[in-house]
Amino acid sequence: MARKKRTSQVLEKAVRRAAGINSIDPNLNVGNGLSLPAFSTLIETMRTREHLYNTALSNLDKLYHEMLETERELADMAEHMLLGVAIQYGKSSVEYGMAGGVPKNQRRKGLRGESPVPSSQQPSFIVGVNGNGSKNGSQNGNKAAATS
Repeated sequence: MARKKRTSQVLEKAVRRAAGINSIDPNLNVGNGLSLPAFSTLIETMRTREHLYNTALSNLDKLYHEMLETERELADMAEHMLLGVAIQYGKSSVEYGMAGGVPKNQRRKGLRGESPVPSSQQPSFIVGVNGNGSKNGSQNGNKAAATS
C-alpha cells in the first residue's frame, strides 16, 4: 500500500490569503518583515518542500516494493540452495544439516493427538482456597491444592 501523500491546508489557506492581499497592493509591507513578497517567497518554499516530501514518499514506496521483491527472490534461492545440497549430498547428510536443513534421520515425528509441548514443560496451576468464605475461596476451610 502506498504511503499517503501530504497536502497542506495551511499552504492552501496562505495562497488564498496572498491572492486577496495582492488585490489590495502587490507590494504591501505592513512592517516587521511582513510583506507580500516575503509571504510569497515562504509560500513557494513550502510548496517546494511539500513536493520534495511527496516525491521522497513515492521513492520510498518504490524502494520498499523493490526490497520485498528481492526478499522473495532471496527466499526462493535459499530454498533452492538447500535443495541443491540435498540432491548432491542427501537429506540425511551432515552437509545438509550444515546448510540449515534438518537431516532426515534427526526429524522427530509427532503422534496424532500429541501436544507440541512435552508434558514436563507444561505449566502447573496452583489453586488458592481461603477458609474465610470470601469470593476467592470455598467455605469448607480447605488449604491450597496444586493441580496440573
